[in-house]
Amino acid sequence: MSKLDIFRKEWLEVVFADKNKAYGAYQLRKGNAANTTKALIWGSAVFLVLFFSPKIYSLIKGAIPEDKQEKAQEVVLAQPPPVDPKTPPPPPVEPPPPKVDQVKMPPPIVKPDIEVNEEPPTVEKLKEADPGQKDIKGDPTADIVIAEPVGEGPKRTEAVAVDDNKVYDFVSIEKQPEFPGGMKKFYEYLGKAIKYPPMAQENNVQGKVWLSFVVERNGELTDIQVTRGLGSGTDEEAKRVLKNSIRWVPGIQNGKPVRVKYNININFTLN
Repeated sequence: MSKLDIFRKEWLEVVFADKNKAYGAYQLRKGNAANTTKALIWGSAVFLVLFFSPKIYSLIKGAIPEDKQEKAQEVVLAQPPPVDPKTPPPPPVEPPPPKVDQVKMPPPIVKPDIEVNEEPPTVEKLKEADPGQKDIKGDPTADIVIAEPVGEGPKRTEAVAVDDNKVYDFVSIEKQPEFPGGMKKFYEYLGKAIKYPPMAQENNVQGKVWLSFVVERNGELTDIQVTRGLGSGTDEEAKRVLKNSIRWVPGIQNGKPVRVKYNININFTLN
């Protein structure tokens, strides 16, 4: 039995017998073989061009001569001319005139009176001028210059005050911070300032609220934290009264006020 080929033109004529063959499916099927061949040829050509394009690019790049790089020229510096030993050294630079007049003070050398050519300065001159190696006229408008030490010895340094920001524990401090008037006055302040929270009253919440805070160098209370609370609004009320407290007397360490962490408890009791 021979193989059936439905794409042969004979079958195409049979299928489209007595039908319009000017357009439509008839024209598409008729040109199918030619269109498939063209697509295969063009696809193969594009594939080959893309596949060999790196090789072609490298060949083209190798054919083009690259620009020659300019070599850096080496510069040789000429040696300085030798110093002539006969050339005298430059004269020393004279220091600026002092602010105060200076009179020459002869060195203390013991000689006979007839050999002394220079008289020592009088007391009146020394009241108006400083002693020195020679007479120098002072400049009243000059700045006062203080000679600094030379060499590798210890240099003069200015003392810089350093603020002690360390937070000390109140149990290891020389003098603990306290409320003005003592703790008795502090608890009197709490009794007047605390407003029992309504939620705590309704739920009959009673007990102690433990807090920690920092007494700053100026006595202000900062970093107020509840370490163990009761809830029902008591914790917030305890923090409020501490925040509104007057400044405390700061703690003292090495004779200076320092920051101190303080722990305290506030008791909430219903009468």
